[in-house]
Amino acid sequence: MGMRVQPGVIGCAIRPVIATGARSLEEIMYDTAQAALADAGLTTDDIDGIVVASNDQFDGRAIAVMMASGSVGGVDRDILSTPSASEHAFIMGALRVASGQFRTQLVVSWSPTEVSSMPEAQRLGADPYFHRALPLDEMSAHALQASAVERSQPDARAAAAAVAEKNRTHGRLAWPDPVLQPAAGPLRWPIMPAMTSAPVTGSVAMVLAAPDFIAERGLTDVAWLRGMGWATEPSFLGDRDLATAPALVAAARQAYAAAGITDAATAFDLVEVTDATPYAELLAYEALSLCPRAEWAARSEDGSFARGGRLPVNLSGGVLTWNPVFCTGLIRIAEVANQIRGRAGTHQAAGVRNGLAQAGSGFAMQYQSAVVFSQEARS
Repeated sequence: MGMRVQPGVIGCAIRPVIATGARSLEEIMYDTAQAALADAGLTTDDIDGIVVASNDQFDGRAIAVMMASGSVGGVDRDILSTPSASEHAFIMGALRVASGQFRTQLVVSWSPTEVSSMPEAQRLGADPYFHRALPLDEMSAHALQASAVERSQPDARAAAAAVAEKNRTHGRLAWPDPVLQPAAGPLRWPIMPAMTSAPVTGSVAMVLAAPDFIAERGLTDVAWLRGMGWATEPSFLGDRDLATAPALVAAARQAYAAAGITDAATAFDLVEVTDATPYAELLAYEALSLCPRAEWAARSEDGSFARGGRLPVNLSGGVLTWNPVFCTGLIRIAEVANQIRGRAGTHQAAGVRNGLAQAGSGFAMQYQSAVVFSQEARS
């Protein structure tokens, strides 16, 4: 990915769970956008453009960006909507800054739980002739993927259990009194209750800026974007090998090439991945070149990817701690940016200079993105 100018993240607001019902969805968007702007030391007047990401079915309304525009500051301002995935909003915002046509971008995503049935809302996004009849929701797709992974790697179940325990331990350290509530409804074998997390209402916002804007404002807490990549697998599950993650391999290849990464296993101080299930995290280890699948069980059990290990993964607790379904991908990106900026709060790691975020979404992680951040701007 060639960048005419290098974007930097200068503000973040991560709200992975909003337990109170005192605020409307419009007010949640407003609060989150304003918090990110305040973190950057800006106001809405400083923003050239806005990119939002939401799911109309979850929101319970058509063309949700029309409702969002006023809340996030889109009136009389350039605003775009990406309904496919929250991480795609970040990619779009970064590309707009990288093109040199915009100096600043506000990226906002949200995921409510007002819909009466989350699985039914997800089913409506599936192929109407085959997948809806299954019926297919995201948890069912994840279970099919977990079955394929277990068949390809006999010790995957033990590794997945260790990953789940790691992330839940991180979650208990990162957040005050996390609920850690398993997803409700029928069990989808081979996924166990402790490997899932119930959907919650959440939101996230990020502010990106061009180097000249950052210099003018004298900003120093910056996570510089060094590389990113994205790819998509077929929507029909029968056309995919669910025991692999080729879209993430392609996305990582793009991001690493742009960032000049030749050895991913030693290039980063920490990583955030979208652990919709621990099996998805295991596939990310391999696709991101962090660990071959033959070593999944050993590395999961010896603490290599835990706090204090050689490469901490999901110090935030990941999706297994809080699961605002639609915006989990963008939260992973924001978490790494905050670690680089030294603003990750109770789960801040020491000496973080380079970080990697993997964002996956859709049925069995159909959409895949990889984002590399650094404390240092490119020379």
